[in-house]
Amino acid sequence: MNSYKMNKRIITSLSTIFFLSILIILNSCTNAAKENSHSTSKTEKTIYASDVISFFNDWNLILGDGSNAGHAIDFENKDFFYTENDGKTNWVVYKAPNAGDTHGTSNNTRTELAQTKKWSAVTDAKLTATLKVMNVSTTGDARVAASYSVVIGQIHSADGHENEPLKIFYKKFPGHTKGSIFWHYEINTAGDDNSGRWDYSTAVWGHDFSVVGTEANTFPEEPKDGIELGEELSYEIEVKDGVMNLKFTSEEHETRTFAKNLIASEYTTTADIPQQTQELFVPIGQDGVERENAYADEGLFFKLGSYNQTNGKSPEINKNWCSGAETHGGNIQKQYEDGNYAEVWFKAASIYVSDDAISNEGYFTKND
Repeated sequence: MNSYKMNKRIITSLSTIFFLSILIILNSCTNAAKENSHSTSKTEKTIYASDVISFFNDWNLILGDGSNAGHAIDFENKDFFYTENDGKTNWVVYKAPNAGDTHGTSNNTRTELAQTKKWSAVTDAKLTATLKVMNVSTTGDARVAASYSVVIGQIHSADGHENEPLKIFYKKFPGHTKGSIFWHYEINTAGDDNSGRWDYSTAVWGHDFSVVGTEANTFPEEPKDGIELGEELSYEIEVKDGVMNLKFTSEEHETRTFAKNLIASEYTTTADIPQQTQELFVPIGQDGVERENAYADEGLFFKLGSYNQTNGKSPEINKNWCSGAETHGGNIQKQYEDGNYAEVWFKAASIYVSDDAISNEGYFTKND
């Protein structure tokens, strides 16, 4: 074979090898790009609250800026409402600063679900939830009963004074490892003047609402049977035949149950006012009595989330509800940076109400 033919064959072979190499490289790059795109897509996929708990059609979501976000389907707000994974499961996060824009006439911010239907206490209704409280405010006044607490579940009235026959609290003082779970019944005040309304508090684990510090920064004894931040608990609220039945469970804690009549009052005369209330509320003029049929004539609805009970208002305004806590002038991010907020994670919840329940739109029209 002459040298010309040999060189031509070598050149042809080298060209073929080069061409095949280019094809292999391009194919590899294409596959890598596909894999990278697939990986990025997986990483960026948002897990919404409605992917974790599928009952958001039953609620409107009120955010910590006072706005009504409506049904939280495929919705998130990184300041107030989003999901987190603790390494085992996904949770829905409700976060509320000490100060922001509030909803309705409340002194306090909330990121909270409010049921879109209302129902009568003489019909059936049920709410269950499994949660853990991750943070309560780091500042407040220990003498103020609401300081360092958050409401994690409610029954609210949509009518009349719009009072609350149930509020479930978690409260933990600074420096304590364990906090308290307790629940409140607020009277449905007789007459048109609601300024005399008051709560009666019942301990579940730890102390009740009335256990406060002797000075602004002096705290009572830590509860031995309390609940730590991040410790899982569940509650069940069932209303049947006018009676509210409550059940609280948590691993390594005694299960506690309670019952309260919602349609026949225990507090129709001043002589019926409990000692706890006489010491806590009567001195500040909250000394009313309740109508005989309590909440029988009003539409009720459930709430669930993080209703922060610590605020920046002066205790001189109300020594039970105004904490004088740090608010950084309403700057939400600064409050989040130094722990002046309430944060609650829910991993499971369910709701049932009677077919007789009707629209609760009037409540939102009035308060939004």
